Amino acid sequence: MVDIYNGAFKGKRVLVTGHTGFKGSWLSIWLLELGAEVVGVGLEPLTKKDNYVLSKIGEKIKADIRADIRDAQKMKDIFAKYQPEIVFHLAAQPLVRLSYEIPVETYETNVMGSINIMEASRATDSVKAVVMITTDKCYENREQIWGYRENEPMGGYDPYSSSKGAAEIAINSWRKSFFNPVDYGKKHHVAIASARAGNVVGGGDWAKDRIVPDCIRALEADKPIDIRSPKAIRPWQHVLEPLSGYLLLAAKMLQEPTKYCEGWNFGPRTESITPVWDVATMLTKYYGKGELTDASDPNALHEANLLMLDISKAKFQLGWEPRTNIEQCCQLTAEWYKRYQMENVFNLCVEQINTFVSCKK
Repeated sequence: MVDIYNGAFKGKRVLVTGHTGFKGSWLSIWLLELGAEVVGVGLEPLTKKDNYVLSKIGEKIKADIRADIRDAQKMKDIFAKYQPEIVFHLAAQPLVRLSYEIPVETYETNVMGSINIMEASRATDSVKAVVMITTDKCYENREQIWGYRENEPMGGYDPYSSSKGAAEIAINSWRKSFFNPVDYGKKHHVAIASARAGNVVGGGDWAKDRIVPDCIRALEADKPIDIRSPKAIRPWQHVLEPLSGYLLLAAKMLQEPTKYCEGWNFGPRTESITPVWDVATMLTKYYGKGELTDASDPNALHEANLLMLDISKAKFQLGWEPRTNIEQCCQLTAEWYKRYQMENVFNLCVEQINTFVSCKK
C-alpha cells in the first residue's frame, strides 16, 4: 500500500475507540496497513455482517477490547495498560432517530464518553495526539444554502445533534483548560483536535435508518427500496474521505503539536451534495438492480433537510481535499456489497483503500 502519510503511523501505538463500528473498522484496517499497532476499544458489533466481523480485525490488532466509554475508570485503566501515542475517538451513539428513543444514553455516551476519553488521555503520559470525532450535525442548523465554517455556533435540534454540539463545547473547554497549546511542553504534551464529517457511506455499514444499508437490505431481499426522505439533500462522501482527513490531521499534529489544535471540517466536493433519491438511484445502478419507491412520511421525526460543511480550512491549512466524486463514492460502495459474501473482506477493504488513494484530488 502507498503510504501517503510518510510513515507517520509506522510502529506507533494507536488507540481507536469504536473500532467495532463502521468507520472505526475501516480506520483500523488502514492503520494496520500503515504499520501501526492498533488497540481497539468498543462494544460488541451490531450484526454478524458488520465490516469488523467479516474482516476479522479482532484477530489482527494488538488488543481487541470490549468496553463502554461511559466507564471512566475502565478507560483510564486501558490507557494506562496500553500506553497509546495516538488516539482516535470514534465511539458514539451515532443515529438521529434512535436518539429520540434513548436521549439520556445518547448524551451519556456522546458527551460524558468524550470527556472520559480526554481525561484518560490527560492521565496517560504516552499520549501525544488525540483526534476527537464528532459530526457535521454539531452545528446550529439554520438550513442555510452555504456550508458551515468551524467557527460557527454549536447547536442541534434532536438529542443526537445537540449531544454532539455539547461534546464539541466540552472538547474546546478541555483544550483551553488542560491541553492549551500555549502550555505545551510545560504543563502537558498532548495535541487535541476535533473532526467533523457526516453522511458517510461505504461497505460494511448495516445500521438502521441509513440510506445505504436500507437499500442493500431491500436489494438482497428482492424488495422495492422505500425512500423515507427522497428530497433531503446531504453532503455524501465515501467513508475513506473523512478517515483520510483524520489520519492527515493526526500526522500533522505529531509534527507540529501546537498548530492544529482546533476543530476541522471534512466534507465532500460541492457536486456530491445530492438528494437522497439520486444517491439511491446511483447505488442501484452500480449494484445492477433495484426499484425505488417514495415512502415520505409527513409525521416523521424531525431530521435536518440541508446541512453542508465548508472545507476551505482543511484544504488550505492541512492540504486535504476529497479524492472521489459522488459517482466513484457510490461505485465503491456498491462494489463492496456485491462482493463481500464471496471474498476475503479484509483484502477487499485493502483493495478499496488502494483504489481510493490512487484517485486524483
